[in-house]
Amino acid sequence: MDLIAFLILFPLLPAVLLLFCRRSQLLTNLIVGVSVALISAAAIMLALKYTGGTATYFTLHGEHWNKLVLGGDILMALVFLFVCRKLPFKRFWIPMLVILQYGAVIAYEFSGRLKETERCLFVDNLSIVMALIIAVIGGLIAIYTPGYMKHYHHEHPGYKDRRNQFIAAIFLFFSAMFGIIFSTQITWIYFFWEITTLCSFIMIGYNCSPEAENNSFRALWMLLLGGLGFAATIIYCSEKLQTIDLFEVLKNPAGMIMIPILLICFAGMNKAAQFPFSSWLLGAMVAPTPSSALLHSSTMVKAGVYVVLRCSPALQDTLPGFIVAVIGGLTFLAGSAIGIAENDSKRILAYSTVANLGLIILCAGVGSPMTMWAAVLLIIFHALAKALLFLTVGVVDHQIGSRNVEDMQGLVLNMPKVAFTMLIGIAGMSLAPFGMLISKWAVLEALAKHDPLLPLAVIFGGTFMFFFWGKWLGMLVAVSSRPPRSNLEKGICFNEWTALWILTVLTISICGLFPWVANIFIEPMYDAGNFLSNSNVYTIIIMLGMLVLLIPPGILTHFKSPRDAEPYLGGANIYGDPTKFTNSLGGGTEWSLRSYYLQEIFGEKRLLAIANVMAVIALIAMFLSGAVYK
Repeated sequence: MDLIAFLILFPLLPAVLLLFCRRSQLLTNLIVGVSVALISAAAIMLALKYTGGTATYFTLHGEHWNKLVLGGDILMALVFLFVCRKLPFKRFWIPMLVILQYGAVIAYEFSGRLKETERCLFVDNLSIVMALIIAVIGGLIAIYTPGYMKHYHHEHPGYKDRRNQFIAAIFLFFSAMFGIIFSTQITWIYFFWEITTLCSFIMIGYNCSPEAENNSFRALWMLLLGGLGFAATIIYCSEKLQTIDLFEVLKNPAGMIMIPILLICFAGMNKAAQFPFSSWLLGAMVAPTPSSALLHSSTMVKAGVYVVLRCSPALQDTLPGFIVAVIGGLTFLAGSAIGIAENDSKRILAYSTVANLGLIILCAGVGSPMTMWAAVLLIIFHALAKALLFLTVGVVDHQIGSRNVEDMQGLVLNMPKVAFTMLIGIAGMSLAPFGMLISKWAVLEALAKHDPLLPLAVIFGGTFMFFFWGKWLGMLVAVSSRPPRSNLEKGICFNEWTALWILTVLTISICGLFPWVANIFIEPMYDAGNFLSNSNVYTIIIMLGMLVLLIPPGILTHFKSPRDAEPYLGGANIYGDPTKFTNSLGGGTEWSLRSYYLQEIFGEKRLLAIANVMAVIALIAMFLSGAVYK
């Protein structure tokens, strides 16, 4: 239990220290580096000690622990009300959500009717997987942050420099996430859950611009809806089931626990930005890139899918579970389609996150061993590739001054190392033999045995997603008519390179190691056999081995200057000017290379409202089916 306590409590120390070293870049780097190393080491030691066995539970004796959590709830309520103090009256529902949920929970606890349990903490394979994601991937994002924020404030001198508060919020985030994944009591999960909401509010509103403030409060009220679901779950479970231990709740027959399970799933889908709640995550793109990477890859949204995965055994082969899967499938399909019409790289990544989390929710709703196997692999591979992509986009944005995919033409010439890491990230999200594609194949195989409709969402959604990844990939290697810039990688600092290269190596290596990862971490959780045949494993290893063949030509071309060749323009080239062609009037016209975005078909304005309405209808149907489920 010492390692678990360390992971929950230790991140609070660097969070506090960072608040007192406001101007020392060296000291900030030292605190972040040492803290990340210790947190990662503790997570790895925990994995070595507890992986492979059954869940291990820990008891904390004495009432003071639960009273401490109650005090934390009171403090959180006051903090939320404090940040809402300047809101106009027309946005009264935001503090009202705070009062409703915290008022109900705190009043119920003071009434003495809350059924407390001494068993508070636990560890199993799923929580270990999540801990490694938070510690390693989240830690790399933290290492990347000081260097990024230095560039950020250099480019935006008008923004108040609160970078150490931002980094402190990251470590507070780590503490809360570890608390969520290691807690058994729903009251404890709820307490840590709302800390992540507060941290996201702080980071989204970092630059204090009107857009940032508006988006941060949108995220706040949407995420507070999920907290309301947890508050209702606490009271229901204590009154009806006489326990607030999540794992004791799950031991009851499905008919007895369907309502609290669906309330937790509602909170999870809300946190995971499923339709109709996706707008809070899209609005978070206004925040600095480390915030986006943290929210999308290793912490915030992963908390949402984590709690739904915990509830999935109760959803298997039930109508409410099928509706949860439908919501996930709808989000995967619609999110992937809308991503086609986007040209802002961060918005593409955002819709990709929403969509892939929908696929994980779909797997959890089905609840079979094979879909759960695929869901956990999706979490791992998505966390790695998406963190890498967000961090590379942040670097590119600083160097070329744009996040538009169209402006990344020829990046392979202008920023070859960064382009390579970005190519690996995109390959990790979309190409064989990388893990996301393998996981989607496993989802299709599992769904084919359960339902004939859900595979259609996966097939079409995967096709849409491959389309926008392919467009982006093509832009990176395309050579435009504009002359290449020079020395664009010289301004990238050591922190940023460290995070990018380690994530690149992990993204590649985990694909070769994933049969071992599945065998050690995932299959024991669901008492399932090996879903991959030896031939599948050999094929993946061979394909990864073929990547080694790219190294020799890569080394050769690295030391050679690129040769300029005139583009093929159907014979209409203008001699001596490769940037233009002869038009129909005999004059010269500059040629350009652009992607199709098909906004009239897949645009956000066309599809988002439809997807939100369908998701609201599905949520209503989910709760109605849960209310009558026997």
